[in-house]
Amino acid sequence: MATAPLIIFTIFALFGVSSLTAAAETPFVVAHKKASLLKLKSGTERVSVSIDVYNHGSLAIYDVSLADDSWSTEIFDSVSGNTSNSWEKLDAGSHVSHTFELESKAKTTYYSAPAVITYRIPTKSKLQVAYSTPIPALETLAEKTVAYKLDLAKKLLAQYGSHFSLGLIVYLFVRIIFSPSAKSSAGNAKKRH
Repeated sequence: MATAPLIIFTIFALFGVSSLTAAAETPFVVAHKKASLLKLKSGTERVSVSIDVYNHGSLAIYDVSLADDSWSTEIFDSVSGNTSNSWEKLDAGSHVSHTFELESKAKTTYYSAPAVITYRIPTKSKLQVAYSTPIPALETLAEKTVAYKLDLAKKLLAQYGSHFSLGLIVYLFVRIIFSPSAKSSAGNAKKRH
């Protein structure tokens, strides 16, 4: 009778170990999307988009396809590269990168959707889907906040500049009074020997 619970326990233990092993042998796809704005001298602005696709799993993935079709043609022109790319295989523990550039045609705040990554794994016939990280809103052809920050600094300097100067003078005076001079510390060193 004692063998029946032991057999049941062994069956559950084997089932648990096999399910953990099966879960560990899967791909784990992570995609990171970045965008940066570059203002050109001609007054135009370019958006450089970079998407990194990582396979952090223990199996290779196949027929990897990346599509980032969220960029409106009414707002952006393609300058270089494509918004989509594909790779035949992505080994476990490796990554690939894809970049493209767009030129902004309109002044707007633009919200881009995450890129879509589709891939196949050897153990499943169904196409797998992953999404990249979203990017923050892009303010294209907008006056940058640098001018605002400079205006704020000018206002603060005009309003509190005299207080700051007075505080700085008092600090320097106290520092000079209470810090030992070089001559007196050199003299103390000679007296000790």
